[in-house]
Amino acid sequence: MTMKTMDSVQAKYEELAALDKKHFMHPTSSFKQQQEKGPGFIFTEGKGIYLKDVRGKQVIDALSSLWNVNIGHGREELAEAAMEQMKKLAFSSAFATNSHEPGIRLAEKVAEMTPGDLAMTFFTSGGSDANDTAFKTARYYWKLKGKPEKKKIISRQKSYHGVSVGASSATGLPAFRDFPSLAPDFYYVDSSIEALKEMIEREGAETIAAYIAEPVQGSGGVNLPPENYFKDIREICDQNDILFIADEVINGFGRTGKNFGIENFGVVPDMMVIAKGISSGYAPIGGMVISEPLKNELIELTEGVYMHGYTYSAHPMCCAVALKNLEIIEEENLIENVRNMGAELQKGFNWLADRHEEIGNIRGIGLLGAVEILKDKETNTRFSEPVSGKVVEEALNHGLLARSIVYEGQDTLAFAPPFCINKEEVDTIISIIDQSLTEVKKKGIK
Repeated sequence: MTMKTMDSVQAKYEELAALDKKHFMHPTSSFKQQQEKGPGFIFTEGKGIYLKDVRGKQVIDALSSLWNVNIGHGREELAEAAMEQMKKLAFSSAFATNSHEPGIRLAEKVAEMTPGDLAMTFFTSGGSDANDTAFKTARYYWKLKGKPEKKKIISRQKSYHGVSVGASSATGLPAFRDFPSLAPDFYYVDSSIEALKEMIEREGAETIAAYIAEPVQGSGGVNLPPENYFKDIREICDQNDILFIADEVINGFGRTGKNFGIENFGVVPDMMVIAKGISSGYAPIGGMVISEPLKNELIELTEGVYMHGYTYSAHPMCCAVALKNLEIIEEENLIENVRNMGAELQKGFNWLADRHEEIGNIRGIGLLGAVEILKDKETNTRFSEPVSGKVVEEALNHGLLARSIVYEGQDTLAFAPPFCINKEEVDTIISIIDQSLTEVKKKGIK
């Protein structure tokens, strides 16, 4: 790169950074950091597991951006699918029973992929509004059944269910609920069966509409459930007339090595919430999937109109992109690669633990994994200041975009790379974490 080109690139960055600070209100970001330092990266292109920013810096995307770019960046087939659909029908409303082929075909495909008797999908623009849809529908269902007092929603601590008012209220991470006037009737339990039983006993099953859980918690720290947890949950929900909602926004469409995370645990929910991986992030789309019995009861009991809908529910272009994405996942056997490379990732974590006494609590399933940084693994004691953020910062110097999770006293490094990753690239991620943690330790941690 010539000096003139470098000057031009820097000028472009400075122009965009200034506009960013002036006009762009970022999601889940520090206002002060943005104004003091400008945008962290201004990405311009992606290919496979890599992202490149406006200044030419390339980094490995070790979290598939936001747990969602499952097939990897730069797949032109999805751009072509979007273009072809937009040339034919860019948008038409699905209100008042109007329909279109991409929406119909995608609903059929989701029904084929989901376990058990999950049969009908209400499409949304993402996970937050899909969860809100599930909460509203669960309460609506019980109202139709003559039990309007069944309106409470129980979720787990460390859970993440989105950031709309209802979804924030269900999220078990207090940092996301630090807004005034959230929605009422949301309750939280730890990940023990006893805690749920106590909650039901205390509140009364006659007041509880639904229980919601991620099969494997994502943003809360990549936490797997206790053994037989969901089989017990399914039984408790059945015994108490409580709907079970599986939040598959992160887990779904192959991330755990199966189509859906809940399939690892041998049960079928009454409702499933989907988003992210359905389109690999190439188009904003999510949905609520309901079981055949629930569908039939809603049809039988509803008089008039189901008064819930988003302008972009089943957006034709988004549905077409999602269909092509799911086709690629199947045709390229990417879920098999998730299982294989997930095993390599776990081997890498164990190698790190052998080299660094601070690495512990290794966990994961498929290409969803995490390690914790601990001062003392025997007592599970953490350092006085989180270390994972420093490791992530150092990793950027070596070309790795990683994720630190410090909610609720954690000090966790989380990983969820794209499904197209190969062994050499897994090894590179592990090597960079090794190098970065070594550098951080040299500077001193306490």
